[in-house]
Amino acid sequence: MVTEVKKVVVEKVEKDDAKEEHAEQLKEMEKKVEKSVEKKAVRGDSRKDREKTREEEAKERSLTNWIPKTQLGRDVNKGKITNIQKIFEDNLKIMEPEIVDKLLDVPSELIDVGQAKGKFGGGQRRAWRQTQRKTKEGNVITFSVMAAVGDGNGHIGLGTGRAKETLPAKEKAIRKAKLNIQKINLGCGSYDCSCDELHSIPYKVEGKCSGVVVKLMPAPQGTGLVAGDELKKILKLAGIKDVYTKTFGPTKTTINAAKACMDALGKLGGMKL
Repeated sequence: MVTEVKKVVVEKVEKDDAKEEHAEQLKEMEKKVEKSVEKKAVRGDSRKDREKTREEEAKERSLTNWIPKTQLGRDVNKGKITNIQKIFEDNLKIMEPEIVDKLLDVPSELIDVGQAKGKFGGGQRRAWRQTQRKTKEGNVITFSVMAAVGDGNGHIGLGTGRAKETLPAKEKAIRKAKLNIQKINLGCGSYDCSCDELHSIPYKVEGKCSGVVVKLMPAPQGTGLVAGDELKKILKLAGIKDVYTKTFGPTKTTINAAKACMDALGKLGGMKL
């Protein structure tokens, strides 16, 4: 009888030890998973931080090495003009992108106008649009890029660039977007909200490019940007937080859709260059 009791006790102790070891193994596995997730998050954040730091360094380098070629650039570089609104009021033409970098903090965003190669033509959308030209020497490849810049406070610009490589095309697109920057009026024209904050647009506008038509309508606070992914990038850079949109025509041609959206924003009463 005593031996049987001892056996039962030993079995219980072994089971408890096995349970403890299993629990410890599970805890170790959970810790490893948490560490791997943290590492991935840190890597993602570090990549974004690296891109931001590179853009900031390039911006500072261009401003330090900037030699103005126009009278407007000289005035901005010397500090005679410290507000971009004066440029819009005097209806002056911006010919140098460094003028915008000096007066505003305008982050850039690439619009997905291209498509990656995939089976049966079903590749994912991407920022680079690749085209080829047939010549005697072979196929000549060019890349097209569309970029938008804005400060989130009513200043927005859109530009396109083409080059034989991706990075020069991106630089051209951002440069043209800065040269095409314009001021738009923000407000709140929604009957459901009627507040005094500048979170939407003051009234309904409509823009057109080729066969694409884009309508922008005021929305109350909390609505968000009811628009496509690429139009959201433009509206967000412009400083619009709540808006309704309606599109007509072949909207899959992203270039025409983006230009139609810019055409609508240009009708909001701001001064356009």
